[in-house]
Amino acid sequence: MSTAVITEVDFAKGDGLVPVVTQDAKSGKVLMVAYANKEAVELTLKTHMAHYWSRSRNKLWKKGEESGNVQKVHDVLIDCDGDTLLYVVDQTGPACHTGNETCFFRKL
Repeated sequence: MSTAVITEVDFAKGDGLVPVVTQDAKSGKVLMVAYANKEAVELTLKTHMAHYWSRSRNKLWKKGEESGNVQKVHDVLIDCDGDTLLYVVDQTGPACHTGNETCFFRKL
């Protein structure tokens, strides 16, 4: 497996943000999709706790800072184009703000 560095993340395509898919390390389930700016990714790499950029609140946030449902990050993977990240995490409590295990609980 090759290793990438944060300078390979293309934050320019999304006005300074990249999508982050968050996956449970044990089950492999996709828990949520959020966005991160460079500061959020740097904090995630430094603390091993998931950080994101809230587009609705226009601020940096640590997952679980209010709910206690934190995400301990095992790996941060980058896609082949350098414009999307995957956080592989241990999830404490539900990932979704609705109280569901994952944000993907509804079928079309």
